Formats: sequence, structure tokens, C-alpha cells
Amino acid sequence: MDKVTNKTAALRYARALMDVALKENTDLDQIDRDLAAFSDLFTQHPTLAKVLLNPAVPVPRKHDAVAELTKLITPLPIVAKLMTLLAGRDRLVLIPDLLASFRERVLDHRHVVRADVTTTTAIAADRATAIEQSLARVTGRTVTVHTHVDPSIVGGVVVQIGSTVYDGSVTRQLERMKEKLRDTHGHQS
Repeated sequence: MDKVTNKTAALRYARALMDVALKENTDLDQIDRDLAAFSDLFTQHPTLAKVLLNPAVPVPRKHDAVAELTKLITPLPIVAKLMTLLAGRDRLVLIPDLLASFRERVLDHRHVVRADVTTTTAIAADRATAIEQSLARVTGRTVTVHTHVDPSIVGGVVVQIGSTVYDGSVTRQLERMKEKLRDTHGHQS
């Protein structure tokens, strides 16, 4: 299955998990921790991942393995059921995308947006807090800022919230000036 199909399927499972969790008033943070524990198993134990994600391994064996893992990890019943369901459908490969999708749904439920802020050098905590507050005023939501360093933007700031990008980098400003000069030069000939 391709990456896009997996993300779509993971989103459906995350949506269903969220709906059931809210209906049953289940601790969303605990669900997150339990899902993360399963996801971590695959990264920390590549051999286990190889076996559980291998299409040649029979589904009943995967199902049994997940049943044993749930005894060790002791997740919430809602997560145990989901892991068993995924194993039974040979969809354990979805766990990392499912975790990411679930986290996005939780943030949305809590009216929190994630902002990725890219600067040329690391920014101080007080500056990140100021950016967070400014973005909260603009979006009307609580904002969590994740900072990244990318010297290629030369200067300024690039902020991404969801699929919206606010590009205030020097690199982008130079590109705009270049486009204006090209347009001006093109009209004069």
C-alpha cells in the first residue's frame, strides 16, 4: 500500500478512536501514551517490526503476538482493542501515522494549533513565547510553537500553521524583488 493510502486509512482509524474515546470519556493523554508505546516498539525493536509488518507472516501469528504485547504494555482497553483489530486486518503498519493523526485530532479538539517556526538561528524562549502569543491572537486558538533552524532562509521568519505558510524570510523577499524587477524589465522592452 502506498504512503498516501496508509495516511488516509490511519486518519480514519484515528477519527474513530477519537470518537469512541470522547463518547466513553477516556483519557486522551493516556491513549496517546499507549499508542506511542506501540509505535516505539517498532522503532526500538526492528526485528519485531520486521516480523509484525511482514505480509508473509500469517495474520493469526501477528494477532497472537499483539495479544502478548498488550499483556506486557497493558494499554487502555480501547487501545488494546484497536491494536488487536489492526493486527487482525494486517494493518499494523499504520501505527506511526495513526499516532500522528490522533495527536492532530486531540490538538484540534482542544482548540490548539501547531506552528512550525523556522529561523536562521535558534531563538530564545522569550522570543518563542512572544511569537506564540502573536499567533494565538491571529488564529484565535492556543498555539504550540515548534522551532527549527534553517540558515538557507538568510534572515526573517517562516511560519507554518497546518497547510498555511507565512513566509517572511529574506530569501522570499529577495525572490519577490527579483520577480518585480523581471516584470518591470519585461514590460519596458
